[in-house]
Amino acid sequence: MPLNVELVSPDRSLWSGEASMVVAKTIEGDIGVLPGHTPVLAVLANGVVRIDATEGEQVRALVLGGFLSIADDRVSILAEFTEPADEIDTAAAEAALREAEQAGDDDAADLARARLAAASSAS
Repeated sequence: MPLNVELVSPDRSLWSGEASMVVAKTIEGDIGVLPGHTPVLAVLANGVVRIDATEGEQVRALVLGGFLSIADDRVSILAEFTEPADEIDTAAAEAALREAEQAGDDDAADLARARLAAASSAS
């Protein structure tokens, strides 16, 4: 029996469908979810979510904050912000990182690093 997965943020629904596995980063560490997983409610950390769809597609997305809920083979990823990894402009993220480092803006630098990590996971 597959997982029913939904990845959403306040401004859009990024992906929903059936999957064989989900991998996400929580504040407690990475979590891998397979069918039959015990119920969990976790706080998401900034990072990449990977969804292995049952039809062979692999979805990778940058997720910034939010929650992960697992119950009865349903996985809900409720992110504060999400962006498909394959849509991230690497050159823009590199430029943003340089600007943030020069300005001493740690939050902006962390965001740029997360975007670059997500973009590299898509290749």
